Amino acid sequence: MKVWLYYRLSRDEDKELNSLSNQRNIIYHYAVTNGHEVVGESFDDNVSGMHFNRAGIDQICEAVEAGRIEAIVVKDCCAIIGLNQRDLENQGNLA
Repeated sequence: MKVWLYYRLSRDEDKELNSLSNQRNIIYHYAVTNGHEVVGESFDDNVSGMHFNRAGIDQICEAVEAGRIEAIVVKDCCAIIGLNQRDLENQGNLA
């Protein structure tokens, strides 16, 4: 499957644990280990997930519209939407 890697770091995240390079390493390893072809990647640094006005998201949209990708690989849903760990815990998604 042709996949796109996307990773994001907001202002309030643990910089070391969720660093862009760490996120990229995790999702790249997942993609290649599972036999996917990485055809592109984008990221947003120090950007809130509370809106979709992000350069990295724009690149994904262009790739989708051009039919270049079949899936997007992210470390967790927080990369795409503006949730943090506390939000997920409050929703009962994390313990």
